[in-house]
Amino acid sequence: MESNRGRSTGSTGTAFSRRWLLGAGASALLTTGLSACGSGEGSGGGGETITAFVYGDDAVKVQAAAVERFNKSAASKSAKGKITLEKIPGSDYTPKLRTAMGSPSAPDVFFNWGGGSIKAYQEAGKVLDLTDIIQKDPVLKSGFLPSVLAAGDLKGRHYGIPMRGMQPVILFYNKTVFAEQKLQPPTTWDQLLANNAKLKKAGITPFALGGSDLWPELMWLEYLTDRIGGPEVFRRIQDGDAEGWGDPAILKAAEMVKALVDDGAFGSKFSSVSYVNGGAPAVFAKGKAAMHLMGSWEYSTQLGKFPDFAKSNLGWAAFPAIAGGTGDVRNVVGNPTNYWSINPHTQNKDAAIAFLKECASEAYAKDLVALGDVPTTSNAAALLASAPNPEYAKFQYDMVQQAPAFTLSWDQALGDELGTKMHTEIGKLFAGKSSPSEFVSACKGLK
Repeated sequence: MESNRGRSTGSTGTAFSRRWLLGAGASALLTTGLSACGSGEGSGGGGETITAFVYGDDAVKVQAAAVERFNKSAASKSAKGKITLEKIPGSDYTPKLRTAMGSPSAPDVFFNWGGGSIKAYQEAGKVLDLTDIIQKDPVLKSGFLPSVLAAGDLKGRHYGIPMRGMQPVILFYNKTVFAEQKLQPPTTWDQLLANNAKLKKAGITPFALGGSDLWPELMWLEYLTDRIGGPEVFRRIQDGDAEGWGDPAILKAAEMVKALVDDGAFGSKFSSVSYVNGGAPAVFAKGKAAMHLMGSWEYSTQLGKFPDFAKSNLGWAAFPAIAGGTGDVRNVVGNPTNYWSINPHTQNKDAAIAFLKECASEAYAKDLVALGDVPTTSNAAALLASAPNPEYAKFQYDMVQQAPAFTLSWDQALGDELGTKMHTEIGKLFAGKSSPSEFVSACKGLK
């Protein structure tokens, strides 16, 4: 599936493919056969030109401009190297990168999704540990939002530099419905439940949900688990400990999901409603549902499908706090961004690192904003006034900037095989085909 990232259309198909671009298909990178040496031996300077692989959608214009700037810069001259950008069509990117990384012609720098998407490469010695480099370099250390920089980690080590926009999961609400029912966006779980009761009494489904796609259901478990037990709960699972599914926070989250379903929070037909085909966004925009927990691409989806609603009646808020939970209410889940990583066998590590610094520049951030993205750089706040919707862009930026932790979507963090099996179990939980305890037991057995 290739992402066109079209802002002018804002179609639901585009929104889903943007989610895929930021990670949902990335786990196909997890593969074996990565034992070849890569792009030459040695890691010092000396190679005149090094290659960067990038996902070739229409957003690649930002990376192309960065390469052009870098190749003319003093940093390029100092490192005695230039960058050649190889744009690979989206549908071909994963298999081409996999093949290249197992050959002597591996790229020096490569686009990826962070976390689980690069685990196989890290285990095969195909991706450079940037932790110490970042700590010693003021540009890399302070140039990016800490929660996003950490979101692409493997076991607490940095292997990538953020290079595209952020896409957190946000609680959207219908302003007209809320005004008519005299409601406010919930800041606590008790307020959310009270709102639900009032909405149902008025004949309005509290939440739209594209249950037939499964991944929208995952967002509920991610936020509930985080609010109850903090980001450490899933981090244990991501790091390979399946027993982590037995954490009390996950059982409690599953119980809360069951309570919502049983109470009619998602209506009675959510399992046959799709996000991808526009069903859930339509239910929300037409006022049949009052709220929608969804990635930040919901704005562009609504702008394309229901522009008047998007411009006048679409509201947004953070996921509420849960009484007694140990997770910080400022924590965020979703798709942090995409990353540049470096092949440790590059012939010019100095040039590769110097190029990665370009992603922290104001020029780079301005190009992302112009494209409609919200940059993950620490210098981006002052640039958001020129965004397509400055108020919305600032909300996203502040949300992520203030977040102590930004948890990568679970399916993307676990990889394709485990992620698919997890989706199946989540679907059973929401459909009432398994109990919360059965859900926990099934997930502990995922291999």
